[in-house]
Amino acid sequence: MSDTRKSNERQWLIPEEGREHLAGVFKKLPGKVTLDVFTDGDEQNVYNDYAIRFAEELALLAENIEARTHTLDSEEAKRFDVTIGPGTLLNADDYSIRFTGAPLGEEARGFIEAIMLVSAGKGAVTPAFEKALEKLTEERTIRVFSSPGCPYCPGQVVNAVRAAIAKPELVRAEAINSDEFPELSQKYGVGSVPHTNINDTFDSIGLMPEERFVLELVTLQSAEELTREAGGTQDARDDYRVEKVDLVIVGAGPAGLTAGIYAERSGLKSVVLDKSVAGGQVAVTPTVENYPGFKNVGGMNLVEVLTAHTRQYSNVREHEGIEEIKIGKNIEVYTAKTVFLANALIFATGSQWRELGVEGEDTYFGKGVSHCASCDGYMFKGKKIIIVGGGNTAATDALHLKNLGVDVTLVHRRDELRAEQQLQDALKRDDVPIIWDTVVEEIKGKDGVVTGAVLKNVKSGETEELALDGVFVAVGHVANSELAAQIGVNLNSDGTIAVDRSMRTNIPRIYAAGDVTGGIRQIVTAVGEGATAALSAFEDLQSPRWKK
Repeated sequence: MSDTRKSNERQWLIPEEGREHLAGVFKKLPGKVTLDVFTDGDEQNVYNDYAIRFAEELALLAENIEARTHTLDSEEAKRFDVTIGPGTLLNADDYSIRFTGAPLGEEARGFIEAIMLVSAGKGAVTPAFEKALEKLTEERTIRVFSSPGCPYCPGQVVNAVRAAIAKPELVRAEAINSDEFPELSQKYGVGSVPHTNINDTFDSIGLMPEERFVLELVTLQSAEELTREAGGTQDARDDYRVEKVDLVIVGAGPAGLTAGIYAERSGLKSVVLDKSVAGGQVAVTPTVENYPGFKNVGGMNLVEVLTAHTRQYSNVREHEGIEEIKIGKNIEVYTAKTVFLANALIFATGSQWRELGVEGEDTYFGKGVSHCASCDGYMFKGKKIIIVGGGNTAATDALHLKNLGVDVTLVHRRDELRAEQQLQDALKRDDVPIIWDTVVEEIKGKDGVVTGAVLKNVKSGETEELALDGVFVAVGHVANSELAAQIGVNLNSDGTIAVDRSMRTNIPRIYAAGDVTGGIRQIVTAVGEGATAALSAFEDLQSPRWKK
């Protein structure tokens, strides 16, 4: 039977739209990629079935991809030291790159990117990355623990894969689905993802910029620790690449992405920079139900639509954070790689999660304390946790975790929630218990993980200790306005950037939009403010109001 006929008859895991997109992407694969899938042979195991079918479907979509299956007791498994499954090795004869677990959700994105990198081989490694790895002379085993709902995890997996391609004789890279292998996650103390372990001795949490990842891979020390030892950082701007643009947009959330579209459509050459991945807080929102045009849409799905639209116009650069901004005839924006010479700048830097500020919160962050239900929720199935907060985020996260099978209770300091009525009704419908008039006084732990929390009733003053496996914090956000403050932009009393109705700040040619300006923190308002800021920049650059 021909491959075409097989393709037409099979029940696909990958939806039709996704198949069309991947088929187009895979046409550009420069080299062959072999996917060796290993399982224990249990046909009833859904993870085994998914891993095999996913690899086979990718092979059907590309001439340069071959999928092969093996059992854990095979000679191939012994040869490559594969002892748990499902697991997939990529070009096992050339590199030590493996995905342990079925690549579900966001992990599939990391898997696809790994295929692209392996196909390109050394061509996927930038000269800067290769140069930074020159100092590596010892073997490294990198394990990146991820989850299907984590939008930051693929980026960290890509860091590990690039290192394994650049130094195949020294670096082994493994991406592990933490949800499928809870015992392995427990062994390495995984409580938040992405969690990276190197050589069983060095651990880090979160998505790292490429430069920081390589530095810590080589030294097995945190970047902060190395900076303290060196007495500060060294300025190496003589090596910077210079790019001229009309507008720099700092932040790739809904406001920044929209600003990129409107800037380019107005004729302004723009670049959108983000120290992490595109999407901002929306990327980790499980479900969005109040964005016009979408009755119900996953946060990451909405981000993909917005980002794809913006990339048709503007240059979106992820993992490129801002180190310094200088204002003169040009606005100079320094990143680790480039200095941008711009005529205007928009701050769309958003906000970050507000902390409780209680004992144990920092100690057990990533060990049971979390702010991201999408990223870390899978690891708490069947476990008992509390969510602290009473707004939309707290309610949405509670419903998401309840749906995952987590024993979740909401803890709120008042006697009524601030969340939308529809979310409150859903909490009642799903029988999510709420502890009213209560705050967290302390987060307890043992052996490096959360074991409970001390709760205090604000009316009676009584305290109780609750046995728990996790504490999710959803008590609002703090504006990311530090960069703006450093150049003299006026801030409001709550730390948000002060702007007028046209999103202008007190400094000519500097604008702000989205959550960093405060007000109603909604996706729809961020989009509107991003468009307004870009159009104001265009208007001012055409007819400078400060010269009148």
